[in-house]
Amino acid sequence: MNLRFQVTRVFVMSLFSLLLFSLVAILIRADKLVDFDHAVIAAVQSQEAPYITSIMKFFTEIGSTKIVVILCLFIIFFLYKVLHHRMELLLFIGVVAGSPILNLLLKEIFQRARPDLHRLIEIGGYSFPSGHAMNAFTVYGILTFLLWRHIFNRVGRTLLLLFSSFFIIMIGVSRIYLGVHYPSDIIGGYLASGFWLAASIWFFQWYLERRPQLASRMLKRSVKTSK
Repeated sequence: MNLRFQVTRVFVMSLFSLLLFSLVAILIRADKLVDFDHAVIAAVQSQEAPYITSIMKFFTEIGSTKIVVILCLFIIFFLYKVLHHRMELLLFIGVVAGSPILNLLLKEIFQRARPDLHRLIEIGGYSFPSGHAMNAFTVYGILTFLLWRHIFNRVGRTLLLLFSSFFIIMIGVSRIYLGVHYPSDIIGGYLASGFWLAASIWFFQWYLERRPQLASRMLKRSVKTSK
């Protein structure tokens, strides 16, 4: 696929994610998603059982900062030592480091209180957008992007997509089940992360496309300077 087309497509995706996130934020501020949130929470928590609670606590732990950091260190080692992909390593670090910063900034802007309906775990901080949802979408999303470029058979790509989607969805659902997030927090987290991820990939692909031109300009400047 033409690189310029990829750059354009990713740029459109980032704007679309930003637009949808803004829409969700407006609806939350206007209290238009209260019924939706409560209905989804009721449906998810109606499945409560000891073994399901254990499963959900497992998935919410996977999305925690501690596990995400460990996973990211492993991926960084794999990209650097095994695949020797230095440019992709910089993209991965930038995306993963920027996501929690963006999450903290958005939480301070919106300052939405967490649901107080039926909590199975206790946690502090603001609710919107979900940090776990953003972590999951960012890490598994960028991992899928990086590996997709090096998997050329349909079966491998399908398995990669299913694996990433499963963990992203389950981490989000676990936060609703455990009573620490509204469904709109999860959706908002996915959209905020989708914007950040797409914008980062857009810049990365734009740079790859422009790198020969940028290198040529720098060479010409160095030649002029040396004269």
